[in-house]
Amino acid sequence: MGRHVSTGTFALTSLISANAVERLVPLSSQNLTAQSNTSVLGLSDFEMQRISVAAAVSFLGGVIQVAMFVLHLGSATFLLTEPVISAMTTGAATHVVTSQVKYLLGMKIPYISGPLGFFYIYAHVFQNIKSVRLEALLLSLLSIVVLVLVKELNEQFKRKIKIVLPVDLVLIIAASFTCYCTNMENTYGLEVVGHIPKGIPPPRVPPMRILSAVITEAFGVAFVGYVASLALAQGSAKKFKYSVDDNQELLAHGLSNVISSFFFCIPSAAAMGRTAGLYSTGARTQVACLISCVSVLMVIYAAGPLLYWLPMCVLASIIVVGLKGMLIQFRDLRKYWNVDKIDWGIWVSTYIFSICFAANVGLLFGVVCTVAIVIGRFPRAKTLSIKNMKEMEFKLKREVDDETVHQVKIVLINNPLVFLNAKKFRADLMNIIQRENTSSQPHDEISKCEQNTLLNSLSNGNCNEEATQPCLNEKCSLILDCSGLTFFDSSGVSMLVEVYTDSNSKSVDVSFAHCTASLIRAMKYCGNLDPEKPIFFESVPAALSSIHSNKSLSKLSDHSEI
Repeated sequence: MGRHVSTGTFALTSLISANAVERLVPLSSQNLTAQSNTSVLGLSDFEMQRISVAAAVSFLGGVIQVAMFVLHLGSATFLLTEPVISAMTTGAATHVVTSQVKYLLGMKIPYISGPLGFFYIYAHVFQNIKSVRLEALLLSLLSIVVLVLVKELNEQFKRKIKIVLPVDLVLIIAASFTCYCTNMENTYGLEVVGHIPKGIPPPRVPPMRILSAVITEAFGVAFVGYVASLALAQGSAKKFKYSVDDNQELLAHGLSNVISSFFFCIPSAAAMGRTAGLYSTGARTQVACLISCVSVLMVIYAAGPLLYWLPMCVLASIIVVGLKGMLIQFRDLRKYWNVDKIDWGIWVSTYIFSICFAANVGLLFGVVCTVAIVIGRFPRAKTLSIKNMKEMEFKLKREVDDETVHQVKIVLINNPLVFLNAKKFRADLMNIIQRENTSSQPHDEISKCEQNTLLNSLSNGNCNEEATQPCLNEKCSLILDCSGLTFFDSSGVSMLVEVYTDSNSKSVDVSFAHCTASLIRAMKYCGNLDPEKPIFFESVPAALSSIHSNKSLSKLSDHSEI
């Protein structure tokens, strides 16, 4: 599992499991069920039935994730493009916010689900707008303003302060204490959390007889939970410079769901709020997650009953603000519009399907739509003959030192660069750079041109071992000839920017030749490129001339210092 990902209850998977609970054990059947307490934490039979359904969803969802791990389906995550994941998580976050509206407004809203249920809920709200409880609305607004303001201040001054204010915890304690002292439950009619069982129940096998009835929700939990967790893990890995095994994530989350289901736990996934808390406190290893788990355990055994008086509107406000990171992904629309309008269309359509039906339906639609579009675009792509797929090595002698050679590698990109082959493209290219940084080459004054099959992004093979001759450290430049790059998407542009950034960190200068205006505009929009350093050229000779002139200027600068 990702080093900086904290696992816990996740609003999206909780909402999916709630659909199964309300479908099999609806609240309307509570009056028809004999109210008798069980021996499990003092819960009633009705409460245990509802919890058992959620545990069954968690168990079956975990089994599905483990089965996906065994089948190595984690390698198929390249189908989950950035626009699809962004739209799906945004749509799911919108559903979660909608589920909290009744608490934010203090209204009584019947359980509504199914296709277009999102719109039916808001239609019911507007039809019964007079039933909004003003006290709950004001307390919700106050809580949201305090949470957003303090979190923004924490983010702005995190480098100046050593201890970040846990505003969520402070708000929970303050709201519970105030509600207890003023008896808001009876005085103002505010709904509170109520009784919270103390401790952990003894392990028990989830009800196997209802597994067939919750298979739809189980698949939703397995896919949505995994995709959201993987996106968070990959974001952490990119930020802290390490890699994540996509298939290993399936095993980690699958076992987490299966084992926890024996203790009546609802489905779990990566918790965005807790993960963000780890970021802000400077966590670096899994020890921080262990400390967090111990703290949660202490709350379960000691502080749980004290939360009886927590107003539900305050809890709903904390959930809504915790989803801020997903909701602000609406800003991605501007990026996709400037980079690739097809990705923009995929984002919008995936989001619409997610809110009209469900997050898992939106995810499936986004993947199918993306694959269909790429399949339709590839046959129209230009192809180059095998004789043009070559790497040319130009060695420029530096006049300062006759024995020092500067090597320029020219790599032709001969295929479209999209989410299907972006990772392969980066792996092939970085493999060349890494070998060059760890090898040396005998000095040679003779210019030569070696022909090889260096880069075929759609092939499933590796680069030809004889494709490159390593160059000297700190004296290597790379020119990417984009004349064969007929089209691209946001994933391909992001990979080009990432390759450029990583190559610079390895002392390899990267230039781009034969770039279209749309590619240049997209790369400038997606990456923080140095505007004073020219990296885009009309042709390969122009890029070579620029490299040669830069080396000459460097030589004159060195002489001036002497």
